[in-house]
Amino acid sequence: MSTTLSGKSGTWRNWAGNVTARPVREVTPASVEELSAAVRRAAEDGLKVKAVGTGHSFTAAAATDGMLIRPQLLSGIRKIDREAGTVTVGAGTSLKRLNVALAREGLSLTNMGDIMEQTVSGATSTGTHGTGRDSGSIAAQIKEIELVAADGSVLTCSEKENPDVFTAARIGLGALGIITAITFAVEPVFLLTAREEPMPFEKVVAEFDELWAENEHFEFYWFPHTGNTSTKRNNRSTGPEKPVGQLSGWFEDEFLSNGAFQVANWVGRAAPATIPPIARISSRVLSARTYTDIPYKIFTSPRRVRFVEMEYAVPREALPETLRELKAMIERSNLRVSFPVEVRTAPADDITLSTASDRDSAYIAVHMFRGTPYQAYFTAAERIFTAHEGRPHWGKVHTRDAEYFAGVYPRFGEFTALRDRLDPDRRFGNDYLRRVLGS
Repeated sequence: MSTTLSGKSGTWRNWAGNVTARPVREVTPASVEELSAAVRRAAEDGLKVKAVGTGHSFTAAAATDGMLIRPQLLSGIRKIDREAGTVTVGAGTSLKRLNVALAREGLSLTNMGDIMEQTVSGATSTGTHGTGRDSGSIAAQIKEIELVAADGSVLTCSEKENPDVFTAARIGLGALGIITAITFAVEPVFLLTAREEPMPFEKVVAEFDELWAENEHFEFYWFPHTGNTSTKRNNRSTGPEKPVGQLSGWFEDEFLSNGAFQVANWVGRAAPATIPPIARISSRVLSARTYTDIPYKIFTSPRRVRFVEMEYAVPREALPETLRELKAMIERSNLRVSFPVEVRTAPADDITLSTASDRDSAYIAVHMFRGTPYQAYFTAAERIFTAHEGRPHWGKVHTRDAEYFAGVYPRFGEFTALRDRLDPDRRFGNDYLRRVLGS
């Protein structure tokens, strides 16, 4: 084990390349004690402190010109409690490493997002989620959090210990402290059967309530400039295990969804007029398929084509109208959109700043290929989303501020009051948090 307690840092960039920062100090602590000491020293030196995982957020939530914490040495499984059905992991553990280790132990998370490159602390702090009728975000599966507060003290937070901090810190935006470990609920590993098939846009929107009710996990992608979608239904299965074949998996998931899609986006960026015909072809290439495997192999997919993303959660009952408005907006505009629109759901939860806090939610994610102007598209989409009281994903592009959030989050004031108590000097603040949480 090694640690870097000080030293100049170069420029930090997020995964999409749309956010950069130049911290004056970079720290890679090898223990919670070293992290606590680093936070205390930063306070003595008047430096702001932010932690960053793999940079998969599209906002500046982790950007700082002060001290940047890299948690990769605070990683690995600390404890598995089979009787309680929990696993405790270091904050810098990647979701991929966690899932592989759990599978080896015959265990699994109940639900996941569609990528697993993020650290557990980064994914939960920004509200990363998959899709689920009954099972919520990754943060909703947290049973306990350990974090370093602004004064360097270590807090353990659960439903029984520091419950007010626990309610907020599961999706804390890095505003309440630096997470050092997370305890997740887990269950014996199980099988899911995935059924992917194309479906017309109007059919999937008209039947959305039924499709949501009939499936444990339902999601779909709509291809702008077309009336086509690709749907995916994941449901628990008794088996037998029947994974995607090696050759067909490579062809669909690597060659088509990544390689060919990358080339199509290069062409579309150079010649936008080609995007609609390419979309019509792309939306018909992927065929129906059914396969059965352990959860993380069903929930996640490789995402090698880089993009910028905006995602909003709207009340689930508002989804059909919101999608139709988005489709009509694109059709009457001069926009050329090469990325599909992704639609998922989550049940209401009790996390203070969760996008599903106190309401069943549907998520609509819009993307643009990296290097392609996205502002006009995102601005027009955001206007539609906010008209339906949408809540933007904390780690994805949006323009909302604290005044807006106070109107769409019933317990927004609880979070800001807790922040005032835990971090009155805004040791963990930055420009992004100033905008979304207030001064």
